[in-house]
Amino acid sequence: MAVAAAAAGLALLLAGHAVVPGAVGTMLDSVVPWLGLGVPLVAAGALLARSRAVVAVLVPALVWVAMFGPALLPSASAQAGDLRVATQNLYAQNPDPAATAHDLASTGADLIGVQEMAGDSRQELDDVLADRHPHHRTMGTVGLWSSYPIRGAEPVDLGLGWTRAMRASITTPSGPVTVYVAHLPSLRPDSVGRRDLGMAKLAAAVADDDAERVIVLADLNTAGTDPQLGRLHLQHAQRGLGFTWPAAFPVARLDHVLYRGVREVGAEVVRTRGTDHRAATADFAL
Repeated sequence: MAVAAAAAGLALLLAGHAVVPGAVGTMLDSVVPWLGLGVPLVAAGALLARSRAVVAVLVPALVWVAMFGPALLPSASAQAGDLRVATQNLYAQNPDPAATAHDLASTGADLIGVQEMAGDSRQELDDVLADRHPHHRTMGTVGLWSSYPIRGAEPVDLGLGWTRAMRASITTPSGPVTVYVAHLPSLRPDSVGRRDLGMAKLAAAVADDDAERVIVLADLNTAGTDPQLGRLHLQHAQRGLGFTWPAAFPVARLDHVLYRGVREVGAEVVRTRGTDHRAATADFAL
């Protein structure tokens, strides 16, 4: 009986994580793929107890496979795109921003969005990136480095009292692309409300934007399984589970490339030095 109850509870938690309210729900959304580890634990308990309810373990197993199995299947080979982008949380205490910048440059990204810049890190990034990315704008703690001209840039109000998001128009050989770089508040039990407010403000800015092609490069401090991301009404560039944080052993994807009006042809996660986040990259056909 206990095994069947545990299996049913696990299946319900997997399938219904999006309706768990408040901070608990938000934290759960960020780690929901790891709930799959509960399947072998319940199975082991059933075997040790010699319970006939071991077959009940198939229920949460099938729910997990339905939710995350497709992401684990081999994806089609990445195609050549017109535009490669990267997003990176630099980490305010980064001991070597220049090393991070070198790793970002080596991705071949045409556009690099950076969050959590502090102190002299802006200049250190520019010293490395300027040759291939001569166009850049920084506002508050975020910045954008581009191989193509930036025609206009402005801050985006996330309701935080300081600038953690910006919007810029990029003139590419295939036409204009609007890019947002954003960093939502950290995912902690006492700051979920501020994170949700920032998400709502960003979603409103994107919804009001009449640009045809929009790309968001952001540390949203939540996973792609969080229903709050639905507010943005954008597609998600990701292959596999794509965890980005913490860099040493990623357990959640906090860093995202979202888009509309372009076609994603490839995406990956890249380890970079000096920071506690991995970078997320994506290739687009314009």
